[in-house]
Amino acid sequence: MSRRVLVVDDEAGIRHALAQLLEYEGYEVRAVASGAAALAAFPEFAPHLTFLDVKMQGLDGLETLSRLRARDPAAVVVMISGHATIADAVEATQRGAYDILEKPLDTERLLVTLRNALGHLTLRDENQRLREAVERHGALVGGSAAMRALVAQVERVAATGARVLITGENGTGKELVARALHQHSPRARDPFIAVNCAAIPAELIESELFGHVKGSFTGAVADRAGTFELADGGTLLLDEIGDMSLAAQAKVLRVLEDGAVTRIGAARGRTVDVRVLAATNKRLDAEIAARRFREDLFYRLNVVPIVVPPLRDRRDDIPMLVQHFTELAAASGVPARPVDQGALDRLVALDWPGNVRELRNTVERLLLLAAGPRVTAADVERLVVPRGASAAEPASPLGGLEACATWDEFKRAAERAYLAHHLRRHGWNVAETARALEMPRSNLYAKIERHGLRRDAD
Repeated sequence: MSRRVLVVDDEAGIRHALAQLLEYEGYEVRAVASGAAALAAFPEFAPHLTFLDVKMQGLDGLETLSRLRARDPAAVVVMISGHATIADAVEATQRGAYDILEKPLDTERLLVTLRNALGHLTLRDENQRLREAVERHGALVGGSAAMRALVAQVERVAATGARVLITGENGTGKELVARALHQHSPRARDPFIAVNCAAIPAELIESELFGHVKGSFTGAVADRAGTFELADGGTLLLDEIGDMSLAAQAKVLRVLEDGAVTRIGAARGRTVDVRVLAATNKRLDAEIAARRFREDLFYRLNVVPIVVPPLRDRRDDIPMLVQHFTELAAASGVPARPVDQGALDRLVALDWPGNVRELRNTVERLLLLAAGPRVTAADVERLVVPRGASAAEPASPLGGLEACATWDEFKRAAERAYLAHHLRRHGWNVAETARALEMPRSNLYAKIERHGLRRDAD
């Protein structure tokens, strides 16, 4: 499809010469003699670029420019003038002109400016298409039967406004599903806010969700809106809902029943319109049986259950995910390397206990540390499996800790490795890890700090 160019100039000779040049270059051209005619032609012709004379009888070019940009803020307009001054150029730029050219027009400069402007337009359109693609699919990558069923379920449920309980193992992409539900919904232009209930101490979760008024507790130095209020009109994801305290659960239940939020210390509530989504990697039926989760809240949240499949149940998606993560890594500056089929086959064969999150980290590691210009099966064997040992050589029962020089050094290294293993196993959910290890959460935080453990280094 040829690009459309609108030429606006009150001098017939310039108008005709410019139109002839552009048509010779393969553009579809419409030429008009006044600002009023340009405003009339613009909506119907929908030009990709407009050449607009500054000095014209009647409506001048700068005013025409302002009106065109008011109608279409994305309009690409190049001003042309026989008496252009620095002041004209500044004002044209301030009003949104892409560039300003002087008469007599230099053919080469005009064509270069035209190509640059249309290249800018192409890049802008491509970025918009990419943004729309991400918004449409919520970055849910995969073509397996399990993934197609998940996407179809998301598309059916998104527009209904129903509450959804998203379950699945750590690293499967539960938050991505929640974002896709939001982006497909009528609330897509309103806020999406995610709250990780496991990452907020129990004594602060109520303030985080419901807000507080000044002086309601020590440290409350000003009024503060909670996430329910901040998400008003949009969507609130309560991530790791299974780790929320019973007291906070009771207040969430009340909000779901009444549609009103009361800040801590406030005398009256505020009505909010929020779609609540919840996500957890826990068996909430077991949590209910253990009296750690309210049954009535479960039924309020579990209007539509969505289960996100683990990566081992959709191995066909792994090559597509590897390509996706390779592109994401390249965009952030990681060297781009093609991944051999042998490497892909080896990656597909792994079990991925950390699911998609683990695969993403592994792809980045392979791109950074591969021995050659391509990622090969040998790189996978060396950098991924077996972990820390050669595939042809049995792993040491001490996992490399035999290299520690002293008993104290061994104990420190063993504790660090043990904690890192269990934090990875529980998706760096500190509350869940502490519970599994039967260790006070404060002790676990102290050990994480002492050993310098960081999730982004995992």
